[in-house]
Formats: sequence, C-alpha cells, structure tokens
Amino acid sequence: MNETTETATRKRALSCIQPSGALTLGNYLGALKNWVQMQDDFDCIYSVADLHTITVRQEPAKFRAQIYSTCALLLAIGLDPARSILFVQSDVPAHAQLSWVLGCYTQFGEMSRMTQFKDKSARHAENVNVGLFSYPVLMAADILLYQADFVPVGADQKQHLEIARDIAVRFNGLYGDVFTVPEPYIPTTGASVKSLQDPTKKMSKSDENPNAWIALLDTPEDIMRKCKRAVTDSQARVCIGEGKDGVNNLIGIYSALTGRTPAQIEAEFDGQGYGVFKQRVGEAIVEALRPIRERYADYIADKAELEAIYRAGAERAAKIAGRTLGKAMRKIGFAF
Repeated sequence: MNETTETATRKRALSCIQPSGALTLGNYLGALKNWVQMQDDFDCIYSVADLHTITVRQEPAKFRAQIYSTCALLLAIGLDPARSILFVQSDVPAHAQLSWVLGCYTQFGEMSRMTQFKDKSARHAENVNVGLFSYPVLMAADILLYQADFVPVGADQKQHLEIARDIAVRFNGLYGDVFTVPEPYIPTTGASVKSLQDPTKKMSKSDENPNAWIALLDTPEDIMRKCKRAVTDSQARVCIGEGKDGVNNLIGIYSALTGRTPAQIEAEFDGQGYGVFKQRVGEAIVEALRPIRERYADYIADKAELEAIYRAGAERAAKIAGRTLGKAMRKIGFAF
C-alpha cells in the first residue's frame, strides 16, 4: 500500500481488534474473513488495539504474548503487509495524544449514555476506571487519525462509531474540514456465529463454558469434541426452522465454510441424523482452520520477523497519523 495514485483514489477502511484473548471462529466468519477480502477494494489499515485492552487489568507477560499472538493470527488469516498497514496501536503515540484533544470536544453526557460502559462497569465493578468511561474517545481518535472513509462495525460497536462521527462533525464545525466523517461498512458476506451451547447468544471468548466457542488455534481434536457436544434439538432433522436455534447455527457455519446454501445442506443431510451432520461440520471447521494454524505457527516462531512487520507498519501509520494530528493541533492554535 504505497503512496501511489492508484491507492490514493481508493477509499480507506480502518479496523481494530483488541489482543484480549483467543480469537474465535465467530470472529473469523463474522469479521476477519471480510477484512482479508476488503484488501481488494480498499486502502486498508489494521490495528491491534492494545491501549484499549488495559481498561481491564492485564497480567503483563500474558498481555505481551497476546499482542504477539494477535499480530501473528492476523497475518495468518491473510492480512498482507505489502497491501495493507498492520501495526500495534501503542507504537503510534498520536492515538493517545489525539484522544486527549478530542476528549476536550466530547460532552460528559455523551459518554454517560454509552451502553458498553454500563455493561462493562457491571462486569468489572471492582475497577470502574476513567479509561473505561472515556474509551470511546480513544476509539474516535483511532478512526479519525487515519481519515477513514469506512469502519466495519458489528451491532455492539455502532454506538462508538456514532460518537466518532459526532465528534468529527463538531470539530469540523468549529475549525473547518479537518476530519473525514466515517461511514459504517456493512459487508455483503459474514456469518453471525452463535454459541455452541446457548445458540441464542453470539459465540464469545468470554463465555465461561469452553465448549461454547471454538478458537482459531484449537486442535482438530478439540474442534471435533466441541462440535459433537453442540446443542441441537430432539427432531433429528437437519433443516432451518423456528425453534431450531442450535441446528440453524450449525447450518450457518457449514454454509459459510463450504459455500453451500441452506437448501443444499438440507438436501445433503436428508434422512441423516445429527451425529453425521455434526461430524461433517467439525471436519469442515478443521480443514478451514488448518492453513491458518500452520501459518500462525510459522509467524509466532520468528518473533524478530513478526516485530519487524508490525514496527514497519507503525512507521507507515505514524506518517498518516502525524499529518492529521498536526492539522488538528494547528487549527486549535497550538504552536505545533
């Protein structure tokens, strides 16, 4: 992604992910697979958002390992540093600097209405810190620093994108055309993967039941075991239907991995029980994740090369971020 005329004419998309634990099959089919495809159409910037992660207390050695692991996994799924920018958020100080500036243009009432603050405060009542409260402003800085045209968002992030848009519009209204006002990017493909144990909820790495979710780095044996234990129903018929949340979820996963339509899947397993179906779903997951696990093993084995990739990405990101930060600071009146 060099500064060429070709890339300059493309719209820019920005995506961030926290290094806060194992990435799941739900993360991959719901978002990360689309990140790979977006490289064909957009000028893409991807960030490992480690600054966001410390709103919850982290064990230092584990936290550091998760940053490495997340970078390696993003490369393993197909993010290409020759076509996109991949970097670690804390390697670009402009994120924290612009966050302070934007915080001075954000109202307390706006932050008080953020639903994720309320949810996380309830889950971490022993550590309701200021960072947890103001983290949407840091997220706004993440986006606005890079003049992003589009930001892929899930349902739980829509409110954060809205506040970023509001801040950009407010700042631009005071100082002129400083920030691009970002739009949500809704991909044409993307599966909503549910918990294997409670298919009324989305698959999440924070689920206390380890059988509820599949990590991208799970062993084939673990994947098969979790699929065999997946919740279904008593009908023993593979078809989409009301009240068949568990089966609907497995059909959705199988469809996303094989490209078959639900109707084709129903025909494939007509007259067969759930045992056969779960076996095939497990096998499809194992085969889809096998090349990712293999590439991950190569990246994580060479920490020096891994660091070189994301440090180089940070240098490229810092140039873009520095231009935006400088413009914003000068507009306010800083001798920047």
